[in-house]
Amino acid sequence: MGLYGRGLPARKMGCHKQMKRREFWGRFRRNRLAMTGLILVAGLFAVALLAPWAAPYDPNFIDLKEVLMAPSPAHLLGTDVLGRDVLSRIIFGSRVSLLVGFVAVGIATLIGVLVGSLSGYYGGIVDQVLMRLVDLMLCFPTIFLILAVIALLGPSIWNIMVIIGLTNWMGVARLVRAEILSLKEREFVVAARSLGASDARLIMRHLLPNALTPVMVSATLGVAGAILTESALSFLGLGVQPPTPSWGNILTMGQANIEIAWWLSFFPGLAILVTVMSYNLLGEGIREAIDPRLKE
Repeated sequence: MGLYGRGLPARKMGCHKQMKRREFWGRFRRNRLAMTGLILVAGLFAVALLAPWAAPYDPNFIDLKEVLMAPSPAHLLGTDVLGRDVLSRIIFGSRVSLLVGFVAVGIATLIGVLVGSLSGYYGGIVDQVLMRLVDLMLCFPTIFLILAVIALLGPSIWNIMVIIGLTNWMGVARLVRAEILSLKEREFVVAARSLGASDARLIMRHLLPNALTPVMVSATLGVAGAILTESALSFLGLGVQPPTPSWGNILTMGQANIEIAWWLSFFPGLAILVTVMSYNLLGEGIREAIDPRLKE
């Protein structure tokens, strides 16, 4: 009959999970700021996916007759020093920012979940070694470590994604370790262990699914941080390289022409602000919906 007898407790467990999902969605939906963040994030996704159709011009089309044109009906956000349409470049730049954000956070989450799971489950010497590794990584200033690696490997979008991911997994590892430590002595884990479940099965089937809630919040907030880091590196000329449009390298051009072309700094800066704010609102909304006591 298995662990759940004739299946009735399993059905009850499924109903309980469904009720929890409904409660979560109800709390989340009542949070206006969280819903605002969700709508903005969905809009950013739509813009990035539909960039070839949403952009009015080719983002790399050079028109020297329309250099540094102010915002107008023909070019809603103006043009840059090569006559390229700023709106089109910002729209295509959203693809770069979202790609970097999600891939970097995906790498960081995978490493953090692996390290945190092993550390929390096995404890002892394994925990000591892995947590000292986390402490060692936290000792290095992240931005200087990223700059050093980029100086060795060279700037490219793939290097940026991997480096950001490899330098931001420590917080996830600590979160997962704490959750595993609190869960591994629970009755359902002890029962599964007594039935002969392997360590891998205990971690993957019983512990991790119950430990990933704070990781989801951390990952949402981490996307905003990764986008900020990519924009800063591109602004310094160490990130995405022209002619590929990125919000950071558009800002670099704006800095050189800020006295005569304010739109080159204002609009990409606004795009970064709105994107980071959206993910922060979404992450905080998820956190409060998961544990409403955090509002108190």
